[in-house]
Amino acid sequence: MGTLSRKASKDTDRLRRAWSGLVVEVFRLNGDLIEGGDALVQDLGLTSARWQVLGAVALSPVPLPVAHIARNMGLARQSVQRVVDDMRDDGLVRTEPNPHHRRAPLVAMTPRGEAAYEQAMARKDLWADLLAEGMSAEAIEAATTLLRTLQQRIGASHGHIASIAATRKETQE
Repeated sequence: MGTLSRKASKDTDRLRRAWSGLVVEVFRLNGDLIEGGDALVQDLGLTSARWQVLGAVALSPVPLPVAHIARNMGLARQSVQRVVDDMRDDGLVRTEPNPHHRRAPLVAMTPRGEAAYEQAMARKDLWADLLAEGMSAEAIEAATTLLRTLQQRIGASHGHIASIAATRKETQE
């Protein structure tokens, strides 16, 4: 094996290890964010999942059906539907007729949901101040850019996953 091939192999191995390390840290971060978010808003009648759905509703200029909320959040429609149903039962959201689709009602916040969301966001700001202390905005923005780029690449790679899995299966046989 030539020097360039060994260097390329080492670079590939390093890149793969870096990717694997990042994935593990993102999984851990996700778990910690959910746990911390749940604790932050529990007394408001929210969970991280409820807060996330309220955020999607709040960020939209018009009420949306569950399928659009799920797509905007990158989640399964069924899981968002369960959260919306629970929040509707608790008076945090209401559903309205959808003039474009009779079986897909629109989701809107109730005054109680709006108040809970506003309180959650105020607490999020205080938590962010604590967590970001000593960090630069530039470093956080760079991390955001990296994560967004990786998310876009993962989304674009879905068409290749089946062929990668099939290739791996063939080499194991």
